[in-house]
Formats: sequence, C-alpha cells, structure tokens
Amino acid sequence: MSETATQPPPDPKVAFQTFGLTKTYQTDGTEVHALRGVNTELYDGEMAVLLGPSGSGKSTFLNILGGLDRPTSGQVFFHGDELTGFDDKALTSFRRDHVGFVFQFYNLIPSLTARENVALVTEISRDPLPPEAALEMVGLKDRLDHFPSQLSGGEQQRVAVARAVAKRPDVLLCDEPTGALDSQTGVTVLETLEQVNRELGTTTVLITHNAVISGMADRVISFADGQVSTVVYNPTRVHAASLVW
Repeated sequence: MSETATQPPPDPKVAFQTFGLTKTYQTDGTEVHALRGVNTELYDGEMAVLLGPSGSGKSTFLNILGGLDRPTSGQVFFHGDELTGFDDKALTSFRRDHVGFVFQFYNLIPSLTARENVALVTEISRDPLPPEAALEMVGLKDRLDHFPSQLSGGEQQRVAVARAVAKRPDVLLCDEPTGALDSQTGVTVLETLEQVNRELGTTTVLITHNAVISGMADRVISFADGQVSTVVYNPTRVHAASLVW
C-alpha cells in the first residue's frame, strides 16, 4: 500500500483501525478471498471515499466496519473498542447507537410516509433528531407526508439519508448511494451527504465506482484484489455541485 500525504489532517483522531483484516467465502466449492490483510485507519469527521472495481473488497470492508459482517481474521477497533471481540448483542447496540447506513436501494416501507419512515429510527435512538428536522436537513421539509410512490428516486434516497442521520450517528456508511440515480440526481444526494458530514461532523465513508466522486473526499482509499492499494489525501476537496460526471 502506498500513501500520498500531500495534506494530512492536523492531529487526526482515529475512528476506526483495522489490522490484518481478511474475509474468505466459500462459493460453489471455491474459496473466494474478499479481503486479504487490510490495515488502515479512518478519522473522526472525515469524508473518505472507497474507490475500486467490483469485487475489490469495498463492500465487504464497509459491512465489517458497520458490524453487519465479521472478518475471517484480523481486528477492527472503533474508538479503541475491539468490534471483532463483540458478541451479537454488543454489535447490535453498536449499529443502533453509532452507525447510519445508506445503500444503493432505498429500502423504504411503501405504506409509510417519509416522516414515518424516518420515525422508525428515531423511536429507538438515544438522542435523535426529530423526523421533521432530519427531513428538512436533506431538503424535504415540504414532502413529509408523501409516500415513497409519490417521491422521485432522488427524493427517496434523500429520505433514506434522513433516516440514517436522524439518530445522529458517529459514522455514516454509504454503499453506492448514487448507483441507481442519474448524474444530476446523484449530485443532489452527494450534496446532502456532504452537508451532513460538515454540519454534524459525522465520519462518512462512501463507496463508489465513479472516480469523479473522489474529488469531494478528504481522502481516497483505493481497493484492488481485496487489499488497500493506495491512500491519497485530497488537498482540494470540492463541493459536490462542482463535480462533472
């Protein structure tokens, strides 16, 4: 792994650390190595983009960070606590209290309004934003009582973002959040994620295949063949609206 430290963050505080992280699957009798010894750090409050082709290990890495999957070997620490030592109950508490997820597909409940979809999270959180405030943050204050079928794809994804940030997570993990959207709608969703990162100070990790999106990151962590190939600091982080797809 190579690292280009053109402008490293001053005195960064580490959110995640991984040591020797591996993940092996058995598929049709074939052993698949999704991760091959990943050592890296993610910092509090940064916007990090994970870049790389399909099958390079990005989603597996993100799922392990979020406590949705367990590594075959290696260690993951979050603010000094070893997640890889947690039992299922402790991992559930970690996800509930600290992590927001945004996926490519919105996973909204069709029979609930935007407000009600967000309220599902706020009702089980310790110190949530009101659903109305979360939806206003993502530019949907006038769509509170609309059902998913009454919203565009971009609006549905912004509801999903509001649902993820309503519990004020320390970490926001986003797996191809613009993958199902056209370029202009995708920029709108990226602007929303950027706003959350800046206003709430949420450590944001975003997976993409689109190298253009890396321009809005503080760091770009590139994956190849289950390993981190390069880590590059971005001294000229740009606003999402400046991206040209």
